[in-house]
Amino acid sequence: MTRPFKTWLAAAGTGLLAITGTGFAQEQPTASVQEPLPLAPQVKGPRPKSDASVLAPAATKLDPSLQNLAAPATLALPNKPEQVRIAELRPLSLKDVENLAEVNNPNLKAIASQVDQAQSQLRTQIAAWYPTLSVSAQNLPGYTGGNQRITSPVNNQLTNQTTTQKDYTYTSRWDMGAQLSAQWDLINPQRVPQIAAARDQFEQSKNQYLIALRELRLQAAQAYFRLQLADDTVRIGQESVRASLVSLRDARARFQAGVATKLEVLEAETQLARDQQLLTNSLAEQSISRRNLARLLDLPQNVSPTAKEQLRPLGVWTPSLQESVIAAYAFREELDNALLDISAANSQANSALGSVQPFLSIFNNLSGFRYQGIENVLVDLKGRSGWAVENAVGLQASWNIFDGGAARAQYRQAKQRAQENSFRFAETRDDLRFEVEESFYQLRQANRNIQTTSREVISSRESLRLARLRFQAGVSTQREVVDNQRDLTQAEVRYAQALTEYNTNLALLRRRTGLDQVAVCQPPSLGASKPVLEDLENIPVPPEPLQPACQAAASAQPAS
Repeated sequence: MTRPFKTWLAAAGTGLLAITGTGFAQEQPTASVQEPLPLAPQVKGPRPKSDASVLAPAATKLDPSLQNLAAPATLALPNKPEQVRIAELRPLSLKDVENLAEVNNPNLKAIASQVDQAQSQLRTQIAAWYPTLSVSAQNLPGYTGGNQRITSPVNNQLTNQTTTQKDYTYTSRWDMGAQLSAQWDLINPQRVPQIAAARDQFEQSKNQYLIALRELRLQAAQAYFRLQLADDTVRIGQESVRASLVSLRDARARFQAGVATKLEVLEAETQLARDQQLLTNSLAEQSISRRNLARLLDLPQNVSPTAKEQLRPLGVWTPSLQESVIAAYAFREELDNALLDISAANSQANSALGSVQPFLSIFNNLSGFRYQGIENVLVDLKGRSGWAVENAVGLQASWNIFDGGAARAQYRQAKQRAQENSFRFAETRDDLRFEVEESFYQLRQANRNIQTTSREVISSRESLRLARLRFQAGVSTQREVVDNQRDLTQAEVRYAQALTEYNTNLALLRRRTGLDQVAVCQPPSLGASKPVLEDLENIPVPPEPLQPACQAAASAQPAS
């Protein structure tokens, strides 16, 4: 029996059904009522301080096994070819790469220097609380010497004649004076907001260092994963060339025996050229990846790194998506810097208003003067001496009563900048969530791709084996072998790319959340001895001479 409508509606929940104009019930989404989200200043504070404890500190010295890989001098510049010729290939693990990057990387050192600069700037602003003391000297000492002749006409009233009178003045004087001045601002409306802005910039610089450290660790891991991928692609290219050589050998043998056509030999040669191209591209990418990692680690000029560890999954990300997003909000310094931008803009607004408020300072000026000698006298007498001391103490006040509205305009501009930074905070918050979600979903995608591509590799490897047996038995063609070999090569490349993408997204989640909750994968147990290849596959890959591009391109032109 059907339950009454009211009872069914109450059981289904309010808002699930709505009666439309046609009389049919249409399902509506339930609007969940949530409490208002807390504001960032309530969670982190209006002026959050940098917290270095949320991140493992950077290494300050190299491990003993890496001592000979210290970075060259900062201003070192090679000027001879042998100084940049690679003399050592150094195998490194992921842990070694992180240690070298944290100790050697010049960009991280430059950002650490910026932190020191911001601290010095803050100390400069704090100095406004202290009095200033200065000394100045006019002559230390000074000497003035010389004589002057003055000729003037003199009228003699008795004889009614005009004569010329000559007067001589002499100067020979030593003098010395100095002034000691002290001043202390008692009232300075701009002092507190300027110190607050400098302190915010100092905290931002410390956060920027933590951001750079996170980014450096991510870049080091990504560069190492790309090198692992390049190494694996080289291995795949070598195996593909080796398999193509086997196919070409079989095709030529069957052609000479008269049981195969020239077409099968050409198909084998085409596949060999295609695999040689893959190997060539892989070798080039391997060299580039090595030098890119060497650049990031600032290794010596004659050392190239290689990957010690094979490409395999590093672990499993254990936190949920929601936990990852909340962790990003809690640990990412970008949000703290956005709040500090707002605080710094407000401090600049207060400083602008302070420029039209009264200033009051106390001063003390002590001056002394001493001299010895004569100055502008008619007779060259013996020198005289004297001294004087003067001291002045008082208050000095200044007030810019009217400035045409400039201070008020600067205040509004700073407040508008604070509002802009609040919008930037919202943008940064949304970007952080999207980055975490993107890496989380891509990690799942890479995990699924590892499963599918691994099955593809296994089936392609078996298909190639069966195709070779069928070809050797004469029940198949060379085309089937070539197609299966190409499928195997592409499957192995996709499998290696899936592993690289998985590890890269795992490193991205670490970077974007601040978490390190990864269940480490146990390495597979391998035998102590290297597996022996079958006689059909144990074919060395011969080196291919490199022809000039013009000659190689001319040989591929069709005959006219």
